[in-house]
Amino acid sequence: MPFVHTVEIAGELFELHAAGALYWPKQKLLAIADLHLEKASSFAGRGVFLPPYDTAATLGRLAEIISFYDPQMIVALGDSFHDEKACQRLGAADWQTLGSLQKGREWIWIAGNHDPAQPEGLSGASLPHLSFGAIHFRHLPLKGQGDGEIAGHLHPVARIAGRAGSLRRRCFISNGQRCVMPAFGAFTGGLNVRHEAFLPLFQDALVTEESLVHVLGRNKVYAISPRFCTPD
Repeated sequence: MPFVHTVEIAGELFELHAAGALYWPKQKLLAIADLHLEKASSFAGRGVFLPPYDTAATLGRLAEIISFYDPQMIVALGDSFHDEKACQRLGAADWQTLGSLQKGREWIWIAGNHDPAQPEGLSGASLPHLSFGAIHFRHLPLKGQGDGEIAGHLHPVARIAGRAGSLRRRCFISNGQRCVMPAFGAFTGGLNVRHEAFLPLFQDALVTEESLVHVLGRNKVYAISPRFCTPD
C-alpha cells in the first residue's frame, strides 16, 4: 500500500498519490491529468511504431488507484485522449475496463488541447473546467496567482542530482495556492520544473520556497526543496 502525502491548497487538504493522482477526501474526488490514451496508435498512424500497450497500462494503474480510494467522483483534467479519434481505436478490452471504472461514479472529462471535444460513445460529462468553491479544476493553468487552481498540461518532472548521479521523476508542483499535476499516461514525456514555462505560474517560487516540488517515488511522494532540482 503506498504512503500518501498530504498538502494544503487554498485552505483545503489533498492527498498526493505516488502514481500521480490527487485525492480530495472532503469531496471524495479523485483527479488525474493527461492520460493521453491511444498515444501509441496515434504515432503508429504516422509511421512511428511504439509498443501498443499504453492504454491498457494506464487504465490498469488507474484501476489500482480507484480501488484504493473508491472515489465518488473522478475528474480527468484534459488530454485524456491523445487525439479526437482515439476512442475509435480503443480495443474492446480497454472499452470494457473504462466502463467498469466509470460504473457507479460521477465522471467529469475536462477538455484539453488534444481532446477539446468529448469523443462519441464516451460516458460521463464533458466540461471546460470545474469549480468547487475556492478550488478550480482545469487543463491549462492560467497565468498569474492562480488561487485554488489544480491543473495539468505541463507534465512537470524534476531532475535531482546527488553524489551517486541524478534521476528524473514525475512530480507535482504546489506552492499552497495552486497545483500543477504530473502526466498520468504511460507514454507521456515531461517538462523540467526549471523550464521557463513555469515562471508565469510560480514566478521565483521554484528558487525560494521549500517543499514545493513533490516527487513521485515507487510507493511514496517526496517533498523536495527546489534547490535540489537541476535543469536537464
